[in-house]
Amino acid sequence: MKLVKLTAISAAVLASTAALAAEPVVVVDGDEAAVYQAEPVAVAYEAQPAAQYNADAGVVRNTTGAVVGGTKTFFNTALNPAAVSAEIGTLGYGANIAWALNDRVELQAGWAGGDVSDIKDNFDVNDIEYKIDDADFSNPYLGVQVRPAANWFTVGGGIIVPDNDIEVTANATGPNYRINNIDYASDDVGSLSGTVEHRNKLAPYLTVGFRPNISDNWGVFGEVGAAYLGKTDATVTASGTGNVSVTGGPDVDASVVAERAQKELEDKNWLEWMPIVKVGATYRF
Repeated sequence: MKLVKLTAISAAVLASTAALAAEPVVVVDGDEAAVYQAEPVAVAYEAQPAAQYNADAGVVRNTTGAVVGGTKTFFNTALNPAAVSAEIGTLGYGANIAWALNDRVELQAGWAGGDVSDIKDNFDVNDIEYKIDDADFSNPYLGVQVRPAANWFTVGGGIIVPDNDIEVTANATGPNYRINNIDYASDDVGSLSGTVEHRNKLAPYLTVGFRPNISDNWGVFGEVGAAYLGKTDATVTASGTGNVSVTGGPDVDASVVAERAQKELEDKNWLEWMPIVKVGATYRF
């Protein structure tokens, strides 16, 4: 009977003290005493994720620790981007991948290009309108998107590596081409056609925009800004081969008209500062 009582008392005491990690339990029955060591209770902790989605800002919060925490977590972060985006704009059709450093900063790597003559079909150089016949654009870029207030408003900047070839044809105004306020008979000149290529191999850019979320994973964006692509190299030729009538002046050769149009085209500031206007959609992981 003593053994049964001792066993029952011991079980009750051990059950009531299960939350005590390593405190000894003493059970006394008459003149006899027994000492029991309580086993520590295992407590389960749920590990918090290293990255947490921020529905207001639309970015992945706090991956900085993963980037600097070690080789394994660095590669995990690099191989698991925060978002992918598709875009269309003045630089062409494209896409980018983004990695979030925190709820305000994302790094981006992307490309935009293709035939932009479908997006923009002409531009003006002083008094001549040029039609874009073909535009083979290639604009890989690296940049950063900053949310100053950790909301939908963004400021972006970075570097473009432009490789853009543009083929153009001049449209005459009435019976003349007007170049530097001088009128040349379009029938004598024939067609003026040429190519334009930017000199800069690296082009800095700056944009402002918005990136609201429409769900936990999907969002849209729009950006406006400019890229400094530098001066252009142009080549313009005239289909005419004879003399050209000049209003109020002596006749000139058609090749002279082409040279003057080429110089005017190379001096065009619109081509030096390329406007950036783009819209797109984003999927966030």
